[in-house]
Amino acid sequence: MNLPLFPLNTVLFPGCILDLQIFEARYLDMIGRCMKQGGGFGVVCILDGEEVGIAPAGYALVGCEALITDFKTQDNGLLGIRVQGARRFNVVSTELQRDQLILAEVEWLDEEPEQPLQDEDDDLVALLKALAEHPMVEALNMGTEATGQQSLANQLAYLLPFAELDKIDLLQLDDPQQRLDAIQALLDELQGELFA
Repeated sequence: MNLPLFPLNTVLFPGCILDLQIFEARYLDMIGRCMKQGGGFGVVCILDGEEVGIAPAGYALVGCEALITDFKTQDNGLLGIRVQGARRFNVVSTELQRDQLILAEVEWLDEEPEQPLQDEDDDLVALLKALAEHPMVEALNMGTEATGQQSLANQLAYLLPFAELDKIDLLQLDDPQQRLDAIQALLDELQGELFA
């Protein structure tokens, strides 16, 4: 499966919402093709390099498919799009096109079936509800209601202020319980740093 890549300074997770402002010609063309074909593009996190200009030197080889859910011309005249994370993927190989767009051959990662929330997830569910009240999260209109362990893990991993490398590690985990355990460990680490 070939997917155009959009390297960004963020990690997108399935079911999560991301607003983007598009101004580079290669990405405007890519968005136009995606909208015509009803397809998506791949969001991969930049490990070193810049978001604009020449393709970044390094990016994560795991990413998330982004499907366009809305678009509008912004006050500054640039194209604004809203995407929703869909399937996770691994990058198998890449090819840099003439317009500097990166086209990747990807393999889709298997998603575990959604598991019901457990009693021990209550603290994390409460944390997600608290995050949902933040104006920036509210503006995403993500519907931050966890329907199970998978959606709870994806939303927390996306919204919490973890380092990008930690988020990449979380995105690679297939098992929602493992992802929730890893999120709890990162939260404990953050709390330790705050009270050290």
